[in-house]
Amino acid sequence: MTDELTRDARERMRGAIEALDEDLAGIRTGRASTALVDRLSVEYYGVPTPLNQMATIATPEARLITIRPWDQRAMGTIEKAILASGLGLTPSNDGQVIRLAVPPLTEERREELTKVAARRVEEARVAIRNVRRDLLHHLDAAELPEDALHRAKERAQELTDEFTKLADTHGERKAAEIREV
Repeated sequence: MTDELTRDARERMRGAIEALDEDLAGIRTGRASTALVDRLSVEYYGVPTPLNQMATIATPEARLITIRPWDQRAMGTIEKAILASGLGLTPSNDGQVIRLAVPPLTEERREELTKVAARRVEEARVAIRNVRRDLLHHLDAAELPEDALHRAKERAQELTDEFTKLADTHGERKAAEIREV
């Protein structure tokens, strides 16, 4: 039973790390990345639709993102969504493709983005600790012998430490990427 609970907790903690990776990928660095706009919500025929479900997104150059909508009539709504997103990118289009030039980041903006990344890492740590709390609650309710309960709680803490360290590592890597000129 404790193995089953621990396995479930491990999967949920892994999910927190995966969510963190997706969040961090969406934070703009000096380089172009399709992750910046992949999940951008566009109002398409009255339905909020992720941009990656209505266009081909590519990065042909280090500082350029191209968006080729499958439906050319959606160009205007895609441009509006990009402008409203707060990414700080200005779209330009030639009737077929929307181009987003990714300008180099200023030092001030780098610091802001580093703080945003740190907040996302802290949110992931909180999610991991919440999983641990749930695991401990289930272990207490399982009516295990005292020594087995103690070992299971130690394993829960080790698991928490492992995933917390992983979240910190991912955050440090993103911070270094943001600070890179």
